Amino acid sequence: MNYNLNDLQAKAPKRSTWSSLNNLLKLISHEKRNLWLAFFIILITSSINLMGPLVIGHTIDDYIFVTHKNYHGVLINCGILLCMYLVSLVTSYAQTMLMGGVGQRMLFTLRNSIFNKLQMLPVGFFNQNKAGDLISRVNNDTDKLNQFFSQSLMQFIGSIATMLGAGIFLLSINIKLGSAALIPAVIILLFTSVTSAWVKRKNAKNLKSVGGMSAEIQESLNNFKVIIAFNRRDYFRKRFDEANQQNYKTAIGAGIANNSYVPVYAFFSSMAQIIVFVYGIYLLSHGELGIGLLAVSFPSYANNFYNPLRQLAALWANFQVAMAGWDRIALILEMDTDLTPIQNGIEEPNGALLEFRNVHFGYADDQEILHNISFKLEQGKTYALVGPTGGGKTTTASLIARLYDPGKGLVLLNGRDIRTYDAAERTKKIGFILQEPFLFTGTVRDNILYGNERYVNYTNEQLEQVIKDATLGSLLAIFETGLDTKVLSSGDSISLGQKQLIAFMRAVLRNPELLILDEATANIDTITEKLLSDILNNLPKTTTRVIIAHRLNTIENADEIFFVNSGEVIRAGSFNLAMEMLLQGKRVS
Repeated sequence: MNYNLNDLQAKAPKRSTWSSLNNLLKLISHEKRNLWLAFFIILITSSINLMGPLVIGHTIDDYIFVTHKNYHGVLINCGILLCMYLVSLVTSYAQTMLMGGVGQRMLFTLRNSIFNKLQMLPVGFFNQNKAGDLISRVNNDTDKLNQFFSQSLMQFIGSIATMLGAGIFLLSINIKLGSAALIPAVIILLFTSVTSAWVKRKNAKNLKSVGGMSAEIQESLNNFKVIIAFNRRDYFRKRFDEANQQNYKTAIGAGIANNSYVPVYAFFSSMAQIIVFVYGIYLLSHGELGIGLLAVSFPSYANNFYNPLRQLAALWANFQVAMAGWDRIALILEMDTDLTPIQNGIEEPNGALLEFRNVHFGYADDQEILHNISFKLEQGKTYALVGPTGGGKTTTASLIARLYDPGKGLVLLNGRDIRTYDAAERTKKIGFILQEPFLFTGTVRDNILYGNERYVNYTNEQLEQVIKDATLGSLLAIFETGLDTKVLSSGDSISLGQKQLIAFMRAVLRNPELLILDEATANIDTITEKLLSDILNNLPKTTTRVIIAHRLNTIENADEIFFVNSGEVIRAGSFNLAMEMLLQGKRVS
């Protein structure tokens, strides 16, 4: 299945800005009450601000020119204006506080939703996408949305409300002059509708390049030891420089697109002012307009219409950035895992703990790695998978643990289609010690108990006793401060061999029915390997072991050996025959 986000985004049908916004609003539907309240407050603020110029214009015409300096009326109207602007101050503050909270809660909800979705996706998703790009989507793209919602959205809506109100006042004062003043706005609207998709594409490319640069940084920092060891700083400098150059080019393109609105909006806004004064003087000379309305009210409303339009130039660009970020985020949220449990799978009790039945598999749809594999594993036995590097051993083990599903065929666990088990039930039955075990930052105790609820509330003393009872005490003794030994996710605090020992203890304490060891002793000395061998021999008689190893002494005591090469799993029979097949396979490969 194709999980590559960049490929999917390139192939996805283009979404309209409003459909993207509608999908985003559905995600934060629980904020609907706060959004409506903020919208109502904005209408109050805009209405108050729009009433001001009208009051001032009528004050000039009615109390200064017409009634010959009626100062009492002027003072009354000034008091009304003061009260109006005080109310506007309070509503503006309430609007800012309300939307700041909405923005932060939206950011919290979005990041939680993305992270929870990532936790549900299969291993194949992470094989096809770079960690740095995913981090950029979780951090950078969500922050773009937060900035728009907390800082720009209400300003955006307020500007539109002010514009609509100002337009209504312009037309109501004098429909001829009002219509003339609004002609440049129609040209601006056409320009915006034509260029919006272009601006969004430019910003999407920029966000993609930011993700690519994050991926390069993350890869180079994670592998810095290797870079130093091979003295390949120049190689990673070159790769980062290429990513940085790409980001620079896309940032310039996005900047040009985002700033294209400002001069265009400013030009047509100035044209509107010229129209107001030229045509307004003409109407004044013909007695169709009062001087107070022409000198104060009409210019004020023209400014109230076109100044928000200038602000919308920047806000619309921010909106397009936010929507481009949302499209990248939505792609993750819409992703579905292909490893969900099924309800009505096959159930055929046949005595085998695990069975592969005519299994075909490939990481890519057009590249099959395993071809028509069939074998059975019985309970309590030890099986070894041997074969040349790249033959398919780890892939077979991954299918056993259901890290992937076969393209064709069935994997049966206790006679049931393995897809019918939910994740918790399956991981209790199957333990997997990876070739490169991952540890979390914390202590040895934290890592041993990861995913094991049974011993979470045990004290260190109780847990140590459990470890001794499981014959793991000799492994714990290798760590200087026992369960309290500090562990870093980077692995720098302990050796690779110690990491494998922790992974070994973590898997054994889960007491699984099936334990898979993928090169679990590759980085361990011979003495410690003997300890692990004794521990494996002391596991419950019902535990089935599947061992992938290259060391001969690790597999010589296996009950049965399978030779894995070129997408086939063949029962090898004796140890000597397996060695012969292994040598032949290496020569062929």
